Amino acid sequence: MAKKFKRSYKFAVKTALYITIFQGVVLACFAYFTGQFVPGPFIAFILLTYFISFFIIQYRVENFIYKRIKKIYDSVSLLDATTLFPSQVTTDMATLSREVEKFTKDKKLEIESLKDREIYRKEFMGNVSHELKTPLFTVQGYILTLLDGAMKDKTVRKKYLQRANKGVERLVYIVKDLDMITKLETGDLHLQKEDFNFVELIQNSFDLLEMKAAKKNINLIFSEDYKSPILVNADRERIQQAVTNLIVNSIKYGHNDGTTEVSIEDLNKEKVLLRVSDNGEGIERENLPRVFERFFRVDKSGSRKEGGSGLGLSIVKHILEAHDEKVSVKSEFGVGSEFSFTLKKSEVAAKIDF
Repeated sequence: MAKKFKRSYKFAVKTALYITIFQGVVLACFAYFTGQFVPGPFIAFILLTYFISFFIIQYRVENFIYKRIKKIYDSVSLLDATTLFPSQVTTDMATLSREVEKFTKDKKLEIESLKDREIYRKEFMGNVSHELKTPLFTVQGYILTLLDGAMKDKTVRKKYLQRANKGVERLVYIVKDLDMITKLETGDLHLQKEDFNFVELIQNSFDLLEMKAAKKNINLIFSEDYKSPILVNADRERIQQAVTNLIVNSIKYGHNDGTTEVSIEDLNKEKVLLRVSDNGEGIERENLPRVFERFFRVDKSGSRKEGGSGLGLSIVKHILEAHDEKVSVKSEFGVGSEFSFTLKKSEVAAKIDF
């Protein structure tokens, strides 16, 4: 910041001039009344007074400002004090004000960012607590009921143990998803990239979710008949999970008798684009920037009727970021949503247009 300062002499020039004029008038009056006025020495004295006053004032002002600004550097830490030197400090207060204002704005933005993170942290912790306590209380309730005597009835015992087991499975599901996201973020989960047929992988997801879609009479379809394989290079298992999560999300929030359509487009010579679209309930515009956050749900009622860990879309985002790819969403509330992401073609497919 200090390197941008310009040295100014205006204050020292004017102040030295005022002092010289005042002193010259006093000296002239004294010489007039004593009758000892000598022009040569008088002019030399005036000039000497001016230059001495100028240098003293300039030095003192710069030294004064430097000490005060240095103190701000050290105490408030708004600026980097290690880069500040006396020779770089200015008496141009307009420049100083602009620089301090710039740093103030930067710090304000930083503080606002920290506040947003704090809000997100609190909301995230609340969501984690809510997601975990529901199955925990369910398991606890069934176990306590069994301990209170219900375990003597074999039919009730088996039913309650099965329900308690479902609660435990949900807990394990949530913990595994959280663990995966953490590994993806820290880079501990290494990708095993290989060439595979993208169409076949999507068809596997359709087969896996066929019964889930049938419960709501939702059709899982391709936008066209892909007769030839579309080869991509990625971690097959992780991309399978990403595609499955997107289709599950589409089914979960899709309308009964609706459709989930998947299309694969040739984006350029190096990449393909996958689109997963539906005619479901859609997402309100203000919620779009947050759909990939952990545990974020569009339904603010807190209902968990659709199940899931609330981490599906977040996992998709992290899997694709690990592949140096991006996932995006377009949606119109009440009309439907479309999620899309890109993948790198295999070296063989990159030479062929489909």
